[in-house]
Amino acid sequence: MSSSLTGKLKAFVFGSPNGTNVYQNLETANVPVTTAECRSCADPCDQDHDDFPSRMDIDMDSDMLGSVKPYRRQVVISTGKTDWENEVTKAEGTLAALLKTADSSSSTPKKPKSTNDPLPSGLFSHAEAKKLAILNGSHRPFSHDESEDTVIVLPDFMVVSGVPRTLAGAEALWKAALDPALDRVGVTTRTDSLNTWVLPYSCLILLCSHKRRDKRCAIAAPILEKTFHQYLEREGWEVHTDLYDLTSEPSLESQASSTTEKEQLIETQLRSLHAEQRALILMNSHVGGHKFAGNCIIYTPRGAGVWYGRVTPHEVESIVKHTIIDGQVLPTILRGGVDLPCRGKKTLYDW
Repeated sequence: MSSSLTGKLKAFVFGSPNGTNVYQNLETANVPVTTAECRSCADPCDQDHDDFPSRMDIDMDSDMLGSVKPYRRQVVISTGKTDWENEVTKAEGTLAALLKTADSSSSTPKKPKSTNDPLPSGLFSHAEAKKLAILNGSHRPFSHDESEDTVIVLPDFMVVSGVPRTLAGAEALWKAALDPALDRVGVTTRTDSLNTWVLPYSCLILLCSHKRRDKRCAIAAPILEKTFHQYLEREGWEVHTDLYDLTSEPSLESQASSTTEKEQLIETQLRSLHAEQRALILMNSHVGGHKFAGNCIIYTPRGAGVWYGRVTPHEVESIVKHTIIDGQVLPTILRGGVDLPCRGKKTLYDW
């Protein structure tokens, strides 16, 4: 990103005569926000960062704030891959396709009317949306049975394992954890064989790598993964690029017999995670906005999801320091986000 473009973006975000004062709008909406530079190095770079090939054509002109479509939940399905069919929910026999069918055939309540003040463009509350966003992910399933998948449920910050790759399995997952009528606790008393855990990380970093959808994302993702890994480890964080097998640990079902017990157990575990300083980086299928590559989504245990676009290795250090560690949003690269307002709180990690 050239210095002139960086200047233009910063001028727009922090109050140009011709644009909305994005920073002020975010602050007014109780979003933890920072005025820090999104780029941590000089331009040209003086820190030997890897860079994207010059042939990558990134849209630097469109306003990307507001380019995220609201969703109630987003699921990331284990595949052990970094590239997939062009449209993952149309790939016959996959859990993504089966879950799309289950979601389409299940009755859902009408979208509730918002009772809160309007949020800035691109920001939304998951409770006021009903869409199920279905992604494939690079993590591998826990089960040795190749017909079962492991699913991360967001913004709930939950993991569901042992999901059969059948329509019945997709329907069981939907009823147990994805029905819009459910909160993150899900259904406590069930007859299925699914097991659930809290996602045991301080943050989840999703990087779009979907080559068959757009080559720009496939080029950006591995370079960004390497750079995130580098800067997180410099800060003393433990970094994983695959979800570690939780089956040796007690599931929530084995520890809680009532909804109240399960709710308390989940909140206790989620509240403790930021101090763990452990990050999970996964690659995922298309999320929209590939013209803004690199695309990066960061989820925190509280359930906040920050969508960044036009991310290059030059922005990663600032994202690590200000968003992943300090829990604050960088407006200049913000595409949107879920559950970002934190009234009376200072960071995206505060409860």
